[in-house]
Amino acid sequence: MAKVHPQLVSSCTSSKQEVFTLWMKSLIMSTNGCAVFDSNGCIVFRVDNYSHRCTTQICIMDATGKVLLTIVKKKFSLFKTWEGYRSTKSTDGRRKKPVFQVRKLMGIRAFLGYLRGYSICKALIRVEEDKVCEYRMEIKSCKQSCRIVDAFGGLVAEVKRKITTSGVVLGEDVLTMVVEPHIDHSLVMGLVLVM
Repeated sequence: MAKVHPQLVSSCTSSKQEVFTLWMKSLIMSTNGCAVFDSNGCIVFRVDNYSHRCTTQICIMDATGKVLLTIVKKKFSLFKTWEGYRSTKSTDGRRKKPVFQVRKLMGIRAFLGYLRGYSICKALIRVEEDKVCEYRMEIKSCKQSCRIVDAFGGLVAEVKRKITTSGVVLGEDVLTMVVEPHIDHSLVMGLVLVM
């Protein structure tokens, strides 16, 4: 088993495929959250919820506790909708545009996904101020795995139960997250938390 070292990791993207371990437990007792470790055992991201379990806002932090991304569940929308923000306020005091917006897919595509054993969400990612790209999130009904694919069907990231090198399947709260090159890790982590 890899040792855990509380060192800082500076970049949120990489030129090669990255493998992370998600432990869906908080590092702080009596709170809800998760911790994300890189392949060297260093803490990369953490989420700690100090209030109640069903909150409408969570923050993804780096190892030092600096907030990287804030995810907000929209209360009064017709469909389940989540938005992710890099920062909650702009310099002029107005709310910034979300970096991403995730909505559960409805209609024939959702029904076909359901028949294949998947729940499907659509994620709109703001690449630039006026440029948006679309990702599709496919979540297996048993919630043992999920995939994030781009508009052309190319794999962006995949999350599944962690299996050790000796073939032992770890508990339901220990997952492996594989992120493809040149993809923002904090953004993928935000999408995974929405799932």
